[in-house]
Amino acid sequence: MIETEGLTKFFGDFEAVHNVNLSVPPGTVLAILGPNGAGKTTTIRMLTSILAPTSGWAKVAGYDVVKDAARVRASVGVLTEQHGLYERMRGLEYLDFFGRIYHLPPNVRQARAEQLMTRFGLGDAFGKRVGEYSKGMKQKLALVRSLLHDPPVLLLDEPTSAMDPQSAKLVRDAIIELRQDKRTIILTTHNLTEAEALADNIGVIRRGRIVAYGDMASLATRFVGPPLMELKTSQSLNGLAKDLAPLVKVVENGENWLRYEASNPTEINPQVLRHVLGLGIDVITLSQLTQTLEDVYLQIVEEDEGQEKKSHERTVQ
Repeated sequence: MIETEGLTKFFGDFEAVHNVNLSVPPGTVLAILGPNGAGKTTTIRMLTSILAPTSGWAKVAGYDVVKDAARVRASVGVLTEQHGLYERMRGLEYLDFFGRIYHLPPNVRQARAEQLMTRFGLGDAFGKRVGEYSKGMKQKLALVRSLLHDPPVLLLDEPTSAMDPQSAKLVRDAIIELRQDKRTIILTTHNLTEAEALADNIGVIRRGRIVAYGDMASLATRFVGPPLMELKTSQSLNGLAKDLAPLVKVVENGENWLRYEASNPTEINPQVLRHVLGLGIDVITLSQLTQTLEDVYLQIVEEDEGQEKKSHERTVQ
């Protein structure tokens, strides 16, 4: 549904996006992470046919972003960081205006506007001027606008920023529902917990380059290492770490606990349990330590900064 190859954008001599290759099938969510100025917004603008690539190509909903720009724009719903809301209009009036732009029949645009506003907690704000909305309400109205024409592709820039926890959960639940409708969704966010909960795949972009791409499990294994298991017992484990060496790599241990790497927990954990119980040691718990997206992201950034430093040193020499 979204495909790019060699997607690159220069502004004068500055390369904002470099050789981005993406493939996002229907019914999946891709979260793009990265610091401000990394190239996230420029990439989104190329995918919506607002900016033309300097080189490379992109297709959205089967349409080329340069050759079929009008069809691309009709196929995507976009939530941008700057909403561009018309604050003197009333909520329903504003949505009706955009419904006309999308050539929706009057009864359809009114029904969808009322349904979506109610769904996102704006049912009491139909007649209020947009300038009277709170920041969170404006964010929700912009999201409603992006969904108004029922697009197959959604490009969401910080979809839950400025929202209270209840509203943010409502939006996250909606994104999950939209994915189930076989929509293709790209979201950019600084909320790593949100990205981990919503995304099928994660891309990390720095200095216009995708420096890491994959699902959470593969990224965690690549950048943090195999899953870690923690074994706790009621007795002293003195010497057990050495005893388990043929089975697993013990990375840390204490008086009555130890942690070991388990690249294949289904196969390894039963062997460890059999061995420990065979020694007459009572096991209290055996659990997997949580590897968060924050752990993975920070390691990706650290490795990328290290590579950048080495490259700079080679250039200077």
